[in-house]
Amino acid sequence: MQKESKFKTGNIILVSLAHNLHDIYSSFLAPLRPLLIEKFGITLAVASLWDLISRIPWLLNPVIGVIAEKVAARYFVIFTPAVTAFTMSLLGVAPSFTVISILVFVMGFSSALFHVPAPVMVKRLSGDKTGKGMSYFMFGGEIARTVGPLVITGAVSLWGLEGTWKLMPFGLLASFILYFRLKNIKISSDIHKNSVTESFWKTFKSMLPFFTILIGITFFRAIMKSGLTAFLPVYFYTDKGESLWFANSALAVFQLAGAAGTLISGTLSDRIGRKSSLLIIAIITPVLMYLFTIASGIMTFVLLMLLGLFIFAPTPILLALVQDTGKEKPVFINSIFMTISFITSALSVFIAGLLGDWIGLANTYKIAALLAFGAIPFVLMLKKVEK
Repeated sequence: MQKESKFKTGNIILVSLAHNLHDIYSSFLAPLRPLLIEKFGITLAVASLWDLISRIPWLLNPVIGVIAEKVAARYFVIFTPAVTAFTMSLLGVAPSFTVISILVFVMGFSSALFHVPAPVMVKRLSGDKTGKGMSYFMFGGEIARTVGPLVITGAVSLWGLEGTWKLMPFGLLASFILYFRLKNIKISSDIHKNSVTESFWKTFKSMLPFFTILIGITFFRAIMKSGLTAFLPVYFYTDKGESLWFANSALAVFQLAGAAGTLISGTLSDRIGRKSSLLIIAIITPVLMYLFTIASGIMTFVLLMLLGLFIFAPTPILLALVQDTGKEKPVFINSIFMTISFITSALSVFIAGLLGDWIGLANTYKIAALLAFGAIPFVLMLKKVEK
C-alpha cells in the first residue's frame, strides 16, 4: 500500500474518542480502590492483585497481534468499549474479591483487544506525522483517566457504591454509535493473508534488540508511574487523611496534566527526534518525583501537575518509535510493545503495593524516583536501533 502523507484529523479524532470512551471505564478501579479496601478489609498488596489480574490477558497480545494482521481488527476498536463499560460498571455491586477479579480479568482482555490494533489505525491515518497522531490518540486516553475518576466518584456520591452499574448504558450506546462512524476505517489494506508463524517469529527475532531497550525504558520507570496512578488516591485518602473527593481530584489533576504531556510530546518528537525527547523526560521526571514526596501545601499540587506532564509523555513517543521501526508487521510489533508495557506495569503495581504496606507509600515513591534514573542508559542505546 502506498503511504499517504496527509494527516486525517477527523478520523484520528474519532479513534481518539473511542480511546477516551474505553479508558474512562477502565480507569474506575483506582478511584474505587480505597472504598473496596474498606469494603472487603484487605491490604494494599492484596488490592494491587486486581491490577495484575487485569493484565494477565495482555500476555496474549502477540497472539492478538497475529490475528489482527489477518482480520478486520477495526471491529476490536469498535466493540471493546461496550465490554469494558459492562464489566467496570459492576465493580460497585460486586459481592466479593473473587467477583471483582473476574470482572477486571474480562476488562483486561477487552483492553488488550482495543489497544493492540488502535495505534496502528492511527499510524495509517497520520501520514508522515506519526508522533502527532500518537499524541492525539494518547490525549484521548489520558483525558479519560482524568474524567474517569470524577465520573465514578460522582456516581458513588449520587447512587452509592452499589449504584455504579447505572453508568453501563452510556458505554453500550457509544459502541453502537462507533460502529457507524468507524466501520469503514481500515487499519491496513495490505494485510498479510499468507503469513505463517515462522515469519512472525523471524520478525520477533530481528526486533529483539529493540524490544530489549523498550523493556529497560519501561521497567525502570514503571514503579514510579504505576505507583502513582494506582495508589495516589490511597496516598491522599489514607496516608494524608484527605477526603475521597480531594484524593480523586488529585488523581484527576495528575491525569489531566498527563493528557497535556501526551499531546505535546509526540508532536515535539517529530521535530527534535524520539531519542532526544525521551532523554529529556528520563532525566527530569525522577527529580520531580522525589520533590513531590517531600513537598507540602500548594507545592504538592504544583509538582503533581508537573509530574503528570512528564510521566505520561513517553508513551506517544514510544508508540511512534515502534511504528517507525516495525513497518513489516505493524500490528504484531505493536502487540509486543503493549505486552512489555502492560506486564511491567502490572508487576510494578504489585511491587509498589508490597512496598507501600512495608515502608509506606511516601518512601515507596522515593525509591521509585531513584529507580527511574535507570531508564537513561537504555534511552542512550536507542541510537543503535532508531531509524
